[in-house]
Amino acid sequence: MEGQLQTMSGGQTRVLNRDVIKYFAMFTMLLNHIAHMFLLKGTPLYELLEDIGFFTAPVMCYFLVEGYEYTRSKVKYGLRLLLFAVISQIPFMLAFEQEGLSMIYTLFCCFLILVMMEKVDNQIVRAALGALLMLATVYGDWAIVAPLFTIFFYRGRGDRRKTAIGFLVCFLLFSMLNVQSYMNGEPGDWTAYAVCHGLLSGVGILAAGIVMLFFYNGERMERGKNFSKWFFYLFYPGHLLVLYLIKTAFLQG
Repeated sequence: MEGQLQTMSGGQTRVLNRDVIKYFAMFTMLLNHIAHMFLLKGTPLYELLEDIGFFTAPVMCYFLVEGYEYTRSKVKYGLRLLLFAVISQIPFMLAFEQEGLSMIYTLFCCFLILVMMEKVDNQIVRAALGALLMLATVYGDWAIVAPLFTIFFYRGRGDRRKTAIGFLVCFLLFSMLNVQSYMNGEPGDWTAYAVCHGLLSGVGILAAGIVMLFFYNGERMERGKNFSKWFFYLFYPGHLLVLYLIKTAFLQG
């Protein structure tokens, strides 16, 4: 992997290891969730924190593909994702007051897509299974987009050009989907406001692409590897539960 990254980014700027990037991604996700739970939608601060938080999902998908390729046991990897998808569901529903499924569930579906892409040779069967697994994310966080990230990153692993195209395509898709949410008039009313804010929503994805393509060195922290591994799993349900408890305390106060 390190040799691939040297080919992809030249080596001189590769100063960030996997764990540092993951910690930063957890922080940007926290900012996004704080915005959704505590700030008024549409305010400048809300939109800023929300857009910054969109850095996290593509990074998670990128490392999912990398983890799938290098894990010692893909079965255990998949079971961990499934376990934490179950653990995260109640905190997710409490935090966001909705009945959708969490990002960990979506990542588990992405994991199954990777299994399918590796194991299924028949193109028709692969396309059908891929479509079904993508549809299975419709009720999950980052529906459809996260599976697309995963497919692009899997097909482009080790190839800077293909990976960059994957980031760019998903940036455009995600931005255009968000244009609709900023429209004040009819569905065809593509105002400058809607287009501007829709494109800004994808800035986090572009930032993730720059970090992964030019700054990631393919390494892990020398110390605390096991701690970091479990921290990243536990942080998702843990921070949602803590934010929910804080919000509840404020409402009662």
